[in-house]
Amino acid sequence: MHHELLATRWEGHHLLVLRNDEVADRIAAADIRRVILVCDHGDTPSDLSFAVIDTGDDHVILPAESGIAGRVHFERQPFWAERACIYWVDAARAPLPRALRPGLWLLRRHRPGYLRLPSAEIAPLLEQWPLEGPQTWEQRKWARIAAGRSLPPAKNRPLK
Repeated sequence: MHHELLATRWEGHHLLVLRNDEVADRIAAADIRRVILVCDHGDTPSDLSFAVIDTGDDHVILPAESGIAGRVHFERQPFWAERACIYWVDAARAPLPRALRPGLWLLRRHRPGYLRLPSAEIAPLLEQWPLEGPQTWEQRKWARIAAGRSLPPAKNRPLK
């Protein structure tokens, strides 16, 4: 059984998708309109199921195994913060069409492999997903910390 190794890396102003160390796709940073991070049970980098990169004309789907979480969460932070294009959604609320989920019927995985699809094919489905954002992982983490520490306003507390 042939097992392909997928990876991603930045090269200049392009995000490369590598299949078995060969360049399979090249996404110009300037073309990235939106990145949707589809996560299972949380929103840490290890919870990523897959990512969808919207380039306008196309949508590129990358599984977590491609290392896309590292490219988005830990590399080129000023680029991502300035673009304000990272969105989040829970995998349970972000279904993909059955045809995009590989595997035998009984053993079907719910995570897609690498795909590039015309926007017209997938955009209507993505617009139904309940996205949160835009927010980088760092911004999301700090917002969660701040929310956890918030106290009710002083005026609402009875004085004794």
